[in-house]
Amino acid sequence: MGLKKYIVATIIFLVVVFGYTYSLELGSYEASLLGYSLSLPISVWIVFPAAVLVLVTYLHIIFYGLVNYFKQRAVLKDHESMIEFIKAELLEKNNTVKFKTKEFKNLSSILNQFKISTKDERFTSSNEDLNKIVGNIQDINDGKYVNDKSFKVNETTKLANLNMLNKVNEQIDFAVDVLKKPENYSSNVVKQAFENVLREKSMTTIKKLYKNIKLDKEQAFKLFEKDASNNEFGFTADEILSIVKSLDFTKDDYLVLAKNYEKILKPDQIIALFEKLSSEIDESTPAYLHVLCEYEMIEKVKEIITLTPDNEFTAFKALLDLKDAGKHYNLEAISYK
Repeated sequence: MGLKKYIVATIIFLVVVFGYTYSLELGSYEASLLGYSLSLPISVWIVFPAAVLVLVTYLHIIFYGLVNYFKQRAVLKDHESMIEFIKAELLEKNNTVKFKTKEFKNLSSILNQFKISTKDERFTSSNEDLNKIVGNIQDINDGKYVNDKSFKVNETTKLANLNMLNKVNEQIDFAVDVLKKPENYSSNVVKQAFENVLREKSMTTIKKLYKNIKLDKEQAFKLFEKDASNNEFGFTADEILSIVKSLDFTKDDYLVLAKNYEKILKPDQIIALFEKLSSEIDESTPAYLHVLCEYEMIEKVKEIITLTPDNEFTAFKALLDLKDAGKHYNLEAISYK
């Protein structure tokens, strides 16, 4: 029974009791206490205790109704807070959400020990903001760039980093902008931007940008491959020398570099390039000798290795001895490290 119905029922009950007793004409009764006396009809004296009891029950119901109301309100508030808690976890934000009820506090403590993530399937709930956040995260995980101003993610999070990678992959002009100011972006975003620009832009554009980043060997070799395939607007010998000097190239690396260019450059170009490298970097000399051998410049090879110790450039010396003996071998069949 609701409170309103209860009040109406009790009032009707008191009126009925009072009316019935009053109709009996029981007269009056005088009560005295501490020198005070009160005379009322007996029907009133009969109804009065019931009225007091009814009033007390009203207060009891109202009190516990208010208690239940505030409990219910706390639960609803904590439900809203739990939604905010989930949003913060999904967006990788510092969670500062507070809970009022013991049950939700315990639940948040448990959830704090897990990582909340989205599934591949589309998410639906009664909370539209949560639906939108989850949808955006799923799009980012699917490789799409999300440009939503209401989707606020801390720039230092993995999610923001992935979204930036997606933007680099979707927008080549943005990748160019990243290489213009690489200090504003994380290393993996810069690396991906470099690869995309290297793949899609011309050497004219790349030559304006590559100096802005610190190349590693892998990037340098990709850059040299691009240069070799676009030699008309490619690097000068000085530019190549500047790049390799900034890296810890080994003898093997220089040999790979030589093989990269020997298929594209004219003989005089590649010989001039590796002659310059060899004059400044000892580690590149085997690669220079390799180039000379490829173009049968035997006298030049002899000139370089004749005055060297017996245990140096032994493979090349052996190759020359074999040639002098009338036996010819492919360089790939002999170790010239």
